Amino acid sequence: MLARYVNDFAEEEFMQSKIERFFRDYVAAFNRSLGGVPDYEAIRAAFAPCFVAAGPTGVICGQNDEKFAEFLEQGYAFYRSIGTRRMMFRGVTLTAIDTYHQMARVLYSSEYERRDGDLVTIDFDVTYLLQIKDGTPQIFAYVAGDEQGLLREHGLIAEDPEG
Repeated sequence: MLARYVNDFAEEEFMQSKIERFFRDYVAAFNRSLGGVPDYEAIRAAFAPCFVAAGPTGVICGQNDEKFAEFLEQGYAFYRSIGTRRMMFRGVTLTAIDTYHQMARVLYSSEYERRDGDLVTIDFDVTYLLQIKDGTPQIFAYVAGDEQGLLREHGLIAEDPEG
């Protein structure tokens, strides 16, 4: 009984470490791309061939293809335009679904420089569903909060005229 507990604990610790490394690498690729050195290959490698994204505006089914790479470039151009300086990984909480799937709630902070020169840091989290295939995590779904609302609240983008 004790041996099984120790083995389960060791497996959980290994998975925690593996997924922390996965998201640290993801953040590093994000920051390289934000800095003007696109690393879309690394970002695309983090995603399954198809994935689901959910947020306040709805649910989107995405394909990990060349259109996704174009979408990434547009996203980084937007982030640069609003003064995004970097994203930081703060931690991850895992919930095992089964041997091959994990739910990961990832805590991030992003740093921005407003047009007036003030620095702003925003904490947020994203929940990901991961498939562990051949020992490698891949994102097949994620749920994000109201990013646009947070950006408006901190004066990084204009108020929504319809809001």
